[in-house]
This record gives sequence, C-alpha cells and structure tokens, in this order.
Amino acid sequence: MTLSTAPASRTAQPSSGCPFDPPPLSDLLDQGDDPHAAFAALRAEETLSKVALPDGSWAWLATRYADIRAILGDTRFSSDTTVPGYPLSGMTGGTNTDNRGFIRIDPPEHTRLRRMVTREFMVKRVEALRPEIQRITDELCDAMERAQGRGNGGVDLVEALALPVPSLVISLLLGVPYDDHDVFQGLTGKLLSRVVPDDEREAARIELRDYLDRLVTTKEADPGDDILGRLIVEQQRTGEITHDEVAAFAALLLIAGHETTANMIGLSALTLMRDRESADRLREEPALIRGAVEELLRFHSIIRNGPRRVATADIEIDGHLIRAGEGVVVAVPSANRDESVFADADRLDVCRPNAQHHVAFGYGVHQCLGQALARVELQVVIATLLRRFPAMRPAVPVEDIPFRSDMAIYGCHALPVTW
Repeated sequence: MTLSTAPASRTAQPSSGCPFDPPPLSDLLDQGDDPHAAFAALRAEETLSKVALPDGSWAWLATRYADIRAILGDTRFSSDTTVPGYPLSGMTGGTNTDNRGFIRIDPPEHTRLRRMVTREFMVKRVEALRPEIQRITDELCDAMERAQGRGNGGVDLVEALALPVPSLVISLLLGVPYDDHDVFQGLTGKLLSRVVPDDEREAARIELRDYLDRLVTTKEADPGDDILGRLIVEQQRTGEITHDEVAAFAALLLIAGHETTANMIGLSALTLMRDRESADRLREEPALIRGAVEELLRFHSIIRNGPRRVATADIEIDGHLIRAGEGVVVAVPSANRDESVFADADRLDVCRPNAQHHVAFGYGVHQCLGQALARVELQVVIATLLRRFPAMRPAVPVEDIPFRSDMAIYGCHALPVTW
C-alpha cells in the first residue's frame, strides 16, 4: 500500500469528488493491531493528508498531536453529522437525526444538554463508586476462580470480566435492568462494526431506539434514583428536554459506558501479561496504577474511526487551508504516538511522566464525559487482576486471539486466559 498522497489541492471540495487518488482511510484503519507505522510515516511526510472515504468523497486526515488538539479545540469544526461535508461513516448514523445524542450536536445546544448530566460523572461522585466497583470486580474474579477450579481449560477474560464490569456499573447508574445487557451489547456491537452491512446496522439502530423508548416510558411512570430517573424528574417534567432526548442520553451513555472500557480492560490485561517487568513493578508499587492507566490509554488509543469533524469556516491548520465544508478525520492513535510529545512513544512505560497528556478521551468541548468513571474502573480492575492472578497468561498463542480490527473500537473479541 502506498501511503504518500498527491499534492493536496486546497480548492477541492468533498462533494465534487476526488481530483486525485488519495489512499482509502480503511487502508490505515484495517492494519490489525498496528496502524502505527503507517501513521508515523504520515506524521513525518505530511502534516495533513487526504484520504478517500467509502462514499467516494474525501476528508483531511490529521495525524500530529498539535494539529489534532487544534482541530478538536476549535468549535468552528462541527461535530454535527447533518452539516454538509461531514465525513460520514456507518457508525455515525448518517444524516438521521433520531437520538443522535449531544456528541453529534454543537454548542450552545451541546453545552445545554451536556450540563444536565455533567454532575453525574464528576470526579468526586465517581470516586464514591469505587467501593461498589471493587465489590463487582471481586465477585466476578471469584467466579473466574471457580470456573478455573472446575478444570474447563481456561476462562475468557472478556466474557468473564472485561464486559461485565462496565456493563454492570453503567446499568446500575442508568437504572437499566442488567438482565438486558446481552441485548444492548449485541446491538451496540452491530452499530460499531465496520463490516456489518448498512441495512443490518440500521436495523440494530432502530431496535436499540425502540428498546430505549420502552425503557424511558417505563421510567416516566416510575422514575428511580438513577441518571435516567433524575433526567425525567428534573429536566423532562420541567420541559427542558423531551422523551426522545432522554432516550438519546440513554443510548449515548449506554454504548459509551461499556464498549470503550471493556475493550481497554482486555487490552490492558493482555499487555501486562506479556510485559512481566511492568506487571511486577505495578504489583510492587500499587501507587503507580493511576499513572499506568494513563499510559495504557495512551498506548492503546482504542478509538480507530475518528473523531470526525467538518469545517464551518475557512481555517488554517499548520499551513494547510481547510475550507468550509471540508471534512476532517482525527487519528487519535497517531497523536498519542507523536514522538515530539511522547519520547520513545512506541514503548509502554508505566512510569511515563507526561502520559496524562494523551488525547484518548478526546479534547475540547466534546471530551469524553465519562472519563473519570472509565479511569476508576480501569484502576480497580487492573490492580485486582495483578493482585489476585499474578500467574495469569494467555491460554492460546497471541496470533490466535481474535482482535477487533473489524470494529470502530479496537480490542479483543475474546481473551482466553489461564493461571
């Protein structure tokens, strides 16, 4: 695959087609667990390059840390998928405005909606959940020990721990029956797949919307002491938001609340199983866990499909003029491996002094709302695994582990382990 691009035409518009032959974005995203060599070449050769999108249009691809922070921090780059020129993908839902959620809306409406749930995810409030997250983790680890004791040849860490922890926590916070977790995990898996046909993805989107519509209707009759209940009582009943907007909140928090953290748990566990020196260091010095989580977030950067934006004005980024109506795809994994910011960036260093400067949670007004919760979940789970299962190792060769290169969020479909 040739990654070099033709000289960038600064007058071409996405809607007019490609006057040159940029490499497909999928060529960068579909390189399994290691797109980093391709991104490194782009950082060295071209500050901003152009890539072809599946619909025949093109978009700018940002790979350098400084450029990515500049783009994500500038509200003239819109997150609204309905703005002409937005670089659509199947996962964004296209121009369908049903239940888009506030991540697909720009300020000031984005700001108004986000404020309604910001308090639910503030650091102090999330820290109060740490004992409950620890209890959930310990119970799941107990079940893993019992399963291993029955001699069934290993345990799938994704099924046994990585998925249940964040699913249980977000279900608890939202007031979603945990018995339904298989339903929403199956539906969100289809929504986030990069290989599921569009009609199947749209069917999953409709099914999830209908499920959440029924859930919100039930809670309107009997609001509980949970995030959705409080939204209904404090915001919907006062006319601040509608039934559909509550459902949109539920969709966003439900998907974001378990998919990303679950995949980070699996990848982090696998990484530390293969890096015994780092694992031993963290066992000896548990206080390093918080910093190690930041480094693991930087190192893995599991969001492989964006974020995406469209310029609403002519904006210059590092000498390149991005015109109004031109789309931008931000390569977060590339920013987090930018050697100008992170020395020896391709190496995991659990003591890295500036790991917290990563952009794994995004940057700017759309920075991940649930990042404090994700951090606590990762800290608890990783520390518990290191303490309780010091001999844990993959039960199959690494090349036999099914990685999620077919998904917008990278990780492991399954992770068989033993100890």
